[in-house]
Amino acid sequence: MKKGTVAFFSAIGGALLAAAGVAQITKHKIADTTKMSEKHFNLYMLMNQWVKVKQSNKSIARYFEEKGFKEIAIYGMNYVGETLLSEMAGSKVTVKYGIDKNAERIYQDIDVVLPDDALDDVDAVIVTAVTFFDEIEETLSQKVNCPILSLEDILCEI
Repeated sequence: MKKGTVAFFSAIGGALLAAAGVAQITKHKIADTTKMSEKHFNLYMLMNQWVKVKQSNKSIARYFEEKGFKEIAIYGMNYVGETLLSEMAGSKVTVKYGIDKNAERIYQDIDVVLPDDALDDVDAVIVTAVTFFDEIEETLSQKVNCPILSLEDILCEI
């Protein structure tokens, strides 16, 4: 084979391999973007439902009181968890602690622990990370002996 032909086929082969690599990276980026989009849409819908609950003069704290929950833990201490913590202020329901995989970077008026840490007894764990509820429930059910509830389900039930 001539030197030019080998160089030509090498260049074509290299370009095809590069294109395949770019396609693989693009596929992962699309999957990650889709996952994040779904997460944010779910959070938007959750907060929208929360506004509807508030507009109908109903209360999450009252719901917890009616269920007999005096002490709860909140799983997911980002925006939704912070809002739930604020909602419980001044109620008869105490938020004993928060649980978050980024606990070391979260500063709240309550203790925030890692999911792998020992978890104190509470009447219920409220999960604000609704997109990942099934996985979180499976993990927590091996660590706690109380109901593990999705905030989304609570807001729809109120």
